[in-house]
Amino acid sequence: MRVEKAGLIDRTRPLSVSFDGQKYVGFHGDTLASILLANGQKLVGRSFKYHRPRGILTAGSEEPNALVTVGHYASQIPNERATMLEAFDGLTARSQNAWPSLGFDLLAANDLLSPFLGAGFYYKTFMWPKAFWERLYEPLIRRAAGLGALSGVPAEDRSAKAFAHCDILVIGAGPAGLTAALLAARAGADVIVVDEHTRTGGRLLGEDEMVGEQAGHDWAASVTAELSDLPNVRIMTRTTVTGAYDGGIYGALERVAPDLQAVKDAPPEIFWRITAAKCLLCTGAIERPIAFANNDRPGIMMASAARTYLHRYGVAAGQKAVLFGANDDIHHTANQLQAAGAKIAAVVDARPQAACQIQPSGDYPTYFEARVADTGGRQALSRVKITKSDRSGQSIEADSLFISGGWNPSLHIACHMGGRPDWNDAIQAFVPKPEMVPNMQVAGAAAGIFDTKGAIKSGHYRAKLTLEELGLSVPRMTLPRASTAPKDQVALWQVPGRGRAWLDFQNDVTTKDVRQSVAENFRSVEHMKRYTTQGMATDQGKNSNVAALAILADATGQSIQAIGTTTFRPPFVPVSISAMGSGASGKGFAPERLTTSHAATMARGAPMIEVGLWYRPSYFPTPKEQTWRESCDREVKMVRETVGISDVSTLGKIDIQGADAARFLDFVYTNTFSTLKPGRVRYGLMLREDGFVMDDGTTAQLTPGHYIMTTTTAAAGQVMKHLEFVHQCHHPEWDVRMVSVTEQWAQFAVAGPRALDVLNHILDDPISLQDWPFMSCGTVRLSGQEGRLFRISFSGETGFEISVPARFGDSLFRQLLSQAEAMGGGPYGMEALNVLRIEKGFITHAEIHGRVTAGDIGMGALMSTKKDFIGKTMAHRPGLTEAGREQLVGLQPVGAVKQLTAGAHLFTMGDDPIRQNDQGYVTSVGYSPTLGVNLAMGFLKNGRARHGETIMLVDHLRDLRTAVKVTDPVVFDPSGGRMRG
Repeated sequence: MRVEKAGLIDRTRPLSVSFDGQKYVGFHGDTLASILLANGQKLVGRSFKYHRPRGILTAGSEEPNALVTVGHYASQIPNERATMLEAFDGLTARSQNAWPSLGFDLLAANDLLSPFLGAGFYYKTFMWPKAFWERLYEPLIRRAAGLGALSGVPAEDRSAKAFAHCDILVIGAGPAGLTAALLAARAGADVIVVDEHTRTGGRLLGEDEMVGEQAGHDWAASVTAELSDLPNVRIMTRTTVTGAYDGGIYGALERVAPDLQAVKDAPPEIFWRITAAKCLLCTGAIERPIAFANNDRPGIMMASAARTYLHRYGVAAGQKAVLFGANDDIHHTANQLQAAGAKIAAVVDARPQAACQIQPSGDYPTYFEARVADTGGRQALSRVKITKSDRSGQSIEADSLFISGGWNPSLHIACHMGGRPDWNDAIQAFVPKPEMVPNMQVAGAAAGIFDTKGAIKSGHYRAKLTLEELGLSVPRMTLPRASTAPKDQVALWQVPGRGRAWLDFQNDVTTKDVRQSVAENFRSVEHMKRYTTQGMATDQGKNSNVAALAILADATGQSIQAIGTTTFRPPFVPVSISAMGSGASGKGFAPERLTTSHAATMARGAPMIEVGLWYRPSYFPTPKEQTWRESCDREVKMVRETVGISDVSTLGKIDIQGADAARFLDFVYTNTFSTLKPGRVRYGLMLREDGFVMDDGTTAQLTPGHYIMTTTTAAAGQVMKHLEFVHQCHHPEWDVRMVSVTEQWAQFAVAGPRALDVLNHILDDPISLQDWPFMSCGTVRLSGQEGRLFRISFSGETGFEISVPARFGDSLFRQLLSQAEAMGGGPYGMEALNVLRIEKGFITHAEIHGRVTAGDIGMGALMSTKKDFIGKTMAHRPGLTEAGREQLVGLQPVGAVKQLTAGAHLFTMGDDPIRQNDQGYVTSVGYSPTLGVNLAMGFLKNGRARHGETIMLVDHLRDLRTAVKVTDPVVFDPSGGRMRG
């Protein structure tokens, strides 16, 4: 089936592939699909439900039939599209969804039972008898579900993830995309061009068309060469944009070239996160099938695919072909196939002859106002039955049938943020509305402009608008001459007749199924989709969607515009879990996050503990100390008496800016932040939407409208997600932006009576406590570098937190330690930090663990009555405000046993320590060298009214019982005079 001197493949580089154990020869530049067609293999798969024989339908990523499994054992990958599978020497693939073989599939018996297996049959069939569901129905359904299968053996995690940024992202490197990219690049913009094929050119690679004085593919190559030479352009072939997301972010899957995969440790796939200021969508259009009886046989293919296999791969997809459609493409295709040596058995045009603008170049019969009514053949097409204008029928022998029902703009990515396209009567297709995705322009066939000249002009115009929006000068550019003949669109959705007419080839959905959905009152397009499974799985509405909408519109008596489209969701093409989660196994699943002080900390022999994936020092031992308690006690006394240094860089740091930043903070915090002045810091409490406490922390206003929010280490990610959700879903109209800067700033606590002395030894300009009152903030300079200083304290002592860009973190930590040790101080770790905060009654996520309210922790006064905030209404539910709730208290041992344990439960003296008598529980414990006593914090029913009461602490797990006195959580310096100075 190879055509001599045709195609863009490299015939000097032969290769061998295997399909179902059979060896086939191809060339460099082939796909598995083109090799199979070149070798006459038309049967490539079986459909999902009825296991009907299926062949190659398309030449692109929209392929619904030719899904194969590649590789073996742990590395096998199912559901690879043969049309996109780049051939390489040694490629091994096999068919799927067939047993025992592709040619003889016993499950094809489902096709004989099709009258009983119509759309929605499972909803009705598997309801009775009820006991059969778990024992029989569900196991059978799960065993039959899916097409290909994974091996079940863990595979090596070889995929990778990557990030890129640009001014303009051009999606699609066809005539519109290349023109747009060239103009943008010449204007000096940073440009990324993404195309899912192995080379640029789009549909020009599959057409016999001139652009300027060159063949279309040569013009594309010359433009690509110029772009490749420019330093501000990145061209990414083999890369498919899979989704559009908020903030100008696009997901993209890159398939690494097979020859590069042979390199040691090279990943097979890379999942990109591309952030673009502007985007140009130039994804072209998808040719749509026509529904008629038995339109799914192997050998039936889209007309554009037949041209692509001819001109790009040098393959004649049929030797005796019939062409059927309602546009000039079928005549165009017939002429080119005949010139390549194929026999044209007939051209069947549903239009009157006067509508045809292309004259046949051969002596094949042409039938106008005729239709294909049925086909014959089982595992391959053998005949085509047509109905002529005089209603007479004719059977034509043929090994292939190429169809064209018109073109649908490939607009799916433009719909990924919830937008719905408009119906365009002129081209009988849906087209994108402006700004369906912010900062995205749509050009070329994706916008419904189907001729090459129009696509080039469209790409140029949309790029010009984009450059002007970016404030860049638009250079002059001469556009090449190109074809001006548009692809005429005459809607031909189906041919009435007996027999099943297929819409969704992969999921076995017919026109009858859609009408059955309406008959059972599933009339909404979304209901129809779920009732019939139309457009699900890898198809995502690419091939079948619009025709199904037309059938639905006809059945309901509505227009297609009124019916609307289903929801197009990412991903645009299938993406393996290993690519999306690349690196997320082992250390990648729970990565080790190290602070800038890590090396200096390890050099001092500090044992590390994991806190929210960060590794922080537990304590800093000295040679004389034998136990961790000795080190902890020393560090606590050191902070109370002199000065201590602690790395607090792991606290979440979120930079929030915008004109509405203050009102945004008012909305996410229970207390008021709009009254906070620049240069000041305020403690804030944050609730979830259900009214329970989410997190606490401080927020500083550095300059008007510029805030730095700190969160607890463990909740940093949760809070960031929460803030983004509140902005996007509650108040998207507010002018506020936020970004996590946790890793960008190293931050150190300097605490103790001599904290100011340490700072004044390293600051360029000394400060005083009067100039920096408690809860103030501002910029400072250290050795000429700018940093930030916050006067806050988590120890109860005079304290500061100093923050510098992360690259200076190690140096600053060492300087702080040097000065502190010269004054009798030094570093302190998490154990000492925990004791210091327990002495002061400060909470952590040991206390705000997800089921406590602001009232429970004694912070009900922080819940403003003058404004709304997240969680306010739900926090006032009767169950969360009733008397007798567990409240935060302090605990001190008064019995003979002085040990206290976290997790122990509390009971009234004299009660049996059983669940029914439970009064509360202990959250945090520690020995206070300052007070010489064990301290604990916990929750006790009606606890604030029980200060001074003696109760029983019981730990059944450790067989511990001791009497404890209930106290206020704050036992050290309750007035706060030490930290306020």
